[in-house]
This record gives sequence, structure tokens and C-alpha cells, in this order.
Amino acid sequence: MTDKAIKQAETADMDTTAEPKADTDKIEKKKSSVLIEELKTKLEEKEQEAKENYDRFLRNAAELENYKKRTARQMDEFRKYANDSLIMELLTVVDNLERAIQSSLDDENSNASVVEGVQMTLDEILKILDKFGVKPIAALEQAFDPVFHQAVMQEESNDSPAQTVTKELQKGYLLHDRLLRPAMVVVSK
Repeated sequence: MTDKAIKQAETADMDTTAEPKADTDKIEKKKSSVLIEELKTKLEEKEQEAKENYDRFLRNAAELENYKKRTARQMDEFRKYANDSLIMELLTVVDNLERAIQSSLDDENSNASVVEGVQMTLDEILKILDKFGVKPIAALEQAFDPVFHQAVMQEESNDSPAQTVTKELQKGYLLHDRLLRPAMVVVSK
């Protein structure tokens, strides 16, 4: 073979080796671009998932905070009104002491020192009730309010306007701002 033929053969060999190398580079570039696109897609999916998880975390944190506040309010309210059944029982004692004092004042044979002792006992119980937030409801000569008064009778009266409390048969009481017992009253008509 001549030098010319050898050169042509080498050139031909180079061309055949060059073409597969160029194809391999193109294939590698396509593979890497496809891989990059897949990675970008996965990254976007993971970013979206992270965003959703963060939003869920924020919502759960807010729900937990609201739960804590609600529980604290419920516990405060429970503590505030926990004694209402005990106080309701004590109110019957207060009623009986008031009746004893009232009937002793009307009786000429009553012992003044016994009445004074009962009055002192009543005053002490009322102080204790006041200490725990129990307040009597003002009813006498007030306009009838069905929220705070329980009308048990009506009577005609020229001295009071209609729907006015003329007599208080049993005192009503509030525990803080909650009605513990309505006042039993007689209302004018």
C-alpha cells in the first residue's frame, strides 16, 4: 500500500471512530439532560411536599395553642363555679336564719340575746359567701326581670307601677356573674 492509501485508510478509520464517539457524546448529553429534568421534577415535588408539611405543621401548632387557651379558660371557669352546689346548700341555712330573726322580732317573748346571736351567725355566713363571690339580687321595688326574679304571685297595688316587685319571699343570689338562684317575688299588676 502506498502512503496515500494508508493515509486514506487511517482517515477512514478515524471517521468511523469519530462518528460513534460523537453519537456517544450526544447520547450521554441526552441522558444527562433527561436525568437533570428528572432531578428538577423530583426537587419540585419535594419542595411542594416540604411546603405542605410546613403548612400542616403551622396549622397543628395553631390548633395546639388554641387547645391550650380553651383548656385554660375551662379550668378557670371550673374553679370559679366549682362551689355552687355547696353554696346552694348553705343558702337554705341563710334562709332559715333570716326567718328565725324575722319571727323573733315579731314575737314579744323572744330573747334578745338569742336573736342577736342568730343575727351575728347570719352576718358571718353572708361574709363568707361574699368572699367567694356570692351576691344577693336586689329585688324589692325593682322592675320585674324574669332573668333574676321568679314571680310566684301577683297582687293589685295602687302604690307601685305594674310589673314591679312588691314583696320578696326568698332572696335570689348570683355567683360571680352567673345566676345561682332567682328571687321568689310577688309582682304588682
